[in-house]
Order: sequence, then structure tokens, then C-alpha cells
Amino acid sequence: MSDIVLRVEGLSKRYRIGADQSGNVSFHRYKSLRDSLGTMARRPIHALRSALIREPMDESNSFWALRDINFEIKTGEVVGIIGRNGAGKSTLLKILSRITKPTVGHVALYGRIGSLLEVGTGFHPELTGRENIYLNGAVLGMTHAEVKARFNEIVAFSEIDKFLDTAVKHYSSGMYMRLAFAVAAHLEPEILVVDEVLAVGDGEFQRKCLGKMGEVAQQGRTVLFVSHSMAAIRTLCGRAILLSQGKVVADGPTDAVLSLYERSWQGAGAQRVWGEDSAPGSDRVKLLSVSLQTPDLGPVSTISRTDDAEVVVQFAVRTGGLRLNPHIHLFNGAGQLLFISTNLHDPLFGKTKFETGTYTARCKIPSKLLNSGPHDVTVYVIEGLSTWEVAVNRVISFEVGDDGSDRGDYVGGWAGLIRPTLDWKMEGPAQRTPDQG
Repeated sequence: MSDIVLRVEGLSKRYRIGADQSGNVSFHRYKSLRDSLGTMARRPIHALRSALIREPMDESNSFWALRDINFEIKTGEVVGIIGRNGAGKSTLLKILSRITKPTVGHVALYGRIGSLLEVGTGFHPELTGRENIYLNGAVLGMTHAEVKARFNEIVAFSEIDKFLDTAVKHYSSGMYMRLAFAVAAHLEPEILVVDEVLAVGDGEFQRKCLGKMGEVAQQGRTVLFVSHSMAAIRTLCGRAILLSQGKVVADGPTDAVLSLYERSWQGAGAQRVWGEDSAPGSDRVKLLSVSLQTPDLGPVSTISRTDDAEVVVQFAVRTGGLRLNPHIHLFNGAGQLLFISTNLHDPLFGKTKFETGTYTARCKIPSKLLNSGPHDVTVYVIEGLSTWEVAVNRVISFEVGDDGSDRGDYVGGWAGLIRPTLDWKMEGPAQRTPDQG
């Protein structure tokens, strides 16, 4: 017997831009009764015409959300679906969950699929939490007895027992998400599909959900997981599929695919320079340049862990009298925020008035702090405590190399968001072993 649980062949999805189902471009959110009656009257004619005459769609009024997607997933695999916003991830999951029909192609599913695509999907707002559990079970093809056998586990996991007999229309988004995930994960579908909705929950419940998905995978069931959290993808998934502009651009081991993805959204090198007319910012403050520099080499795109470096921010003040505070946000290659830095320890912080002119702010990043790998810098210049004059995401990127000088004999990967070299002291009767020649 084949161990393929999901097969996708030549899958494509095209949408009309600003058109209703009859192909008429719609400029209004609401239709009049006359419009609605006219649409109903024309619908049989459009259907007959479409069946008899295959008219090409005007490409200027359409776009392909997915184009020629092909892959297979085996029983028990945990696969991460990644890509930028608009890459086609959610469209793919909606097709796999049979919510949306493909324009072209074929999807073969061998087993029940449980989906959690957005908060409240599959719930009836007028029914209680208890009733929706049984409703979702029925949709998944479960019998009443099967749902009843898992009912207490679902309620305990969702932590909404006090509101179980309340209509779900009164639930908060977090309560919706808790119950929806509990139902999807506990009613034993062969394939569990989870979109980025976990972002709705608090940190503790997110960890609980990730643990449950790992448990589902260990039971031999298949998990498809869409997330912008590269840490969650790396922890949970053994395989990743990278989508870009509706196409599969990489499919393979998670670390290899994430490495490709991380480099795809890196900034344009370790130095950015603008002319004052094209510089980002407000009418009052313009960002002129951002660079990563070392004392000996100036702007660089690669540093060693043992190098001191500075993020150098140059900006022009066009309106005098502003109290300005430059900030940097440093991210690792997985998109995780490592730290935010601004000059808080300066006693004049927020009290110095900047007159018109050009200023250079330098933030030192000490050696032996960062882990090896790619990093990005986001720059803000804020007036006072809340007015953003400059905000540029991922303005520069750089690579931190590892020359091995501070890792001893250990040669493996070094886990952790940062990697500070801290002072250690050892006490006790142990003696040093002489080096072996």
C-alpha cells in the first residue's frame, strides 16, 4: 500500500481582479435589488455560454495566486509551508481543505483532513462551543460516539470549559482559536492543516499547540503548517516547501529551504546610501545612510564573532528644535528580534534639541555577542517618545562568521539566538589533564 497521503499535480489558481462571479467588474461593496435580480437572471445564460464557448480570461483583469504546483506528502510527515505575504500559502491550504476549487490541476487526498485556516473557520456563531465540537466532528466524518470519546480532552485542552454552553459569537478571538485548534487536533484527522492563526494565542498556548502538533506527528499523522515563525518551522518540521509568487521554488530538508528563504529577503548589503531628495523619512528628518563598520575596514558585509562593529546611522534634520532618538532593531536570519537599542543611558536622552544639519549616530555591537549567521538591521529615528520620523525595515544585512577561536574543541552548530562569551569561574579539586600529543 502506498504511503502517500497527499498528492498535488499541476495545481493552479487564477482570480479575477475586482470582478463578480458573472465577470462584471464591481465598483461598489453593496448591490441594489435591481443589480441582484439582474445578476440572477443572467447567471443561467453565462453558465450556458461558458459551457459552449471557452473564452480566454483577460489577463489584465486577473492574476495567478498559484501556478503549476506539484508535490507529494507521505504519511507522518510534518511539512512547513513558507513564503512572503502574497506568495500563495493560504490559497494552497484552502484548496487542499476543499474550501476553494483550483482553476487547473488535481489534488488527491487519502484520508480525512482537519483544517484550522483562520479564527472561527467551520464554526456556527449561533451554536454553543459544545454544539460546535459535535458539528466539526460531523464535518470531519466522525460519528457521535467518536466525538464523545474525545470530548473531555478537547475541552480540557481548549481551557474554555466555563463558556462551553455559550454561543461562540460571544467568544473572543483567543477563545475561538483555542477551541478551533483543540477540535482540529483531537478529532484524529489523517491530515492536520494549520495556518498562521496560532499568532492569535498567547505565548503559553502557542507552545502548547506546537507540542500537540508534534504529538500528532509522532502518532503517524501528517501535519501541514504555515507560519512566519522560522523558529517554529525549524523546531516542528522536517521538511519545508517555499512558495514565491505562486510557485514552488524549493522543497526539501527544513534547514536548507530556510537558508534559501532567509537569504531571499536579506537587505541590499551592509551599506545603504540615499541622496537627500530620495531619502526615506519625514519632511523634518531624512535618513541619508546606514552601514555596518569595523574600526579597521570601514563598511563591511561580513564580520567575525570576535570583531567589534558599529551600526552607523547618518540623518539630516530639516526642522530645528526636535528631540530625536535613533533606534536600531537587530534580527537574526530567522526573522527573530534579538534586541532593540537606543541611547537610554545618556542623561540627556530625550532632552537634547537637534538643530538643522547632518548628524551621525554610532551604535557599538561588542565582539563575542552574536551567533554566527545572517543578520538584519531596522532603523528608526523617533521624535520625543512616540513620533516616528524615520522607519526603514531591514535596511542593511550582514553575515557573522565563526573563525572557531572561541569554541574550543566543539565543532557542532551552536544553538541560541545570541552567543555571548561570559566569564566563568571553576572551584574544586579537579586538575587539568595534560594535552595529548
